[in-house]
Amino acid sequence: MMPSAKFPDLTDASVLITGGGSGIGAALTEGFALQGAKVAFIDIAEAPSTALCDRIEKEIGRRPLFLNADLRDIEALRAAAAKAAKAHGPVTVLINNAALDTRHAAEEVTVEFWDDNQSINLRPHFFSAQAVAPGMRQAGGGSIINFTSTSFLINHPDMPSYTAAKAGIIGLTKGLAGRFGKDRIRVNAVAPGWVITDRQRELWVTDEVLAAHVAKQCIKDVMQPEDMVGTCLFLASDASRMLTAQTLIVDGGYL
Repeated sequence: MMPSAKFPDLTDASVLITGGGSGIGAALTEGFALQGAKVAFIDIAEAPSTALCDRIEKEIGRRPLFLNADLRDIEALRAAAAKAAKAHGPVTVLINNAALDTRHAAEEVTVEFWDDNQSINLRPHFFSAQAVAPGMRQAGGGSIINFTSTSFLINHPDMPSYTAAKAGIIGLTKGLAGRFGKDRIRVNAVAPGWVITDRQRELWVTDEVLAAHVAKQCIKDVMQPEDMVGTCLFLASDASRMLTAQTLIVDGGYL
């Protein structure tokens, strides 16, 4: 369920979301469109992204701008960010959501796998922030929201490159917050617990495993992609004007 809160300062805000075509990203695309924001999102998957735009336009009356790009290609990422700014004005809200949580055994990781994994899960967070920062500065400020994960906090054993990247995102968040604060650009991180997206259901969810996980949460509800939207709306809005360099854990109280 989408949050009921409205943030008037997000109306017509220029928002850019990476990985905005599916999962948590799709919920964020819809959630910001519901606020009246001008939403652009980058995704590598064309068909589901176009279908998402069609649905949001039909239901809300505002069509997101889909930018097809592979975030491993930094020049393509920069070009996509420039297109978002050209279409909607300087980006004042950036959400670095894109990630790939493919399982991998430590014993089998090659240099090539490691580098490719980091090029999806960590490197784009920096270069997208670098791309939009001048426009945010020109606009008088902005908000950068980096998605990390609780996976490295619970010592997840089956994806060491991914957990290393997710831990690195917190360091990046704090470093960029220190650098950009003078320009009233806030940089924060969101660390979701186990959010049950379609990908999670297809690959890893079983009734038994999910029930055991939820039993350890303080709030005994299965977390959905929409449960990440409210936190990001708050961090994007002027309601969090003096909040920066922080990591907000959204896991139902699992930790």
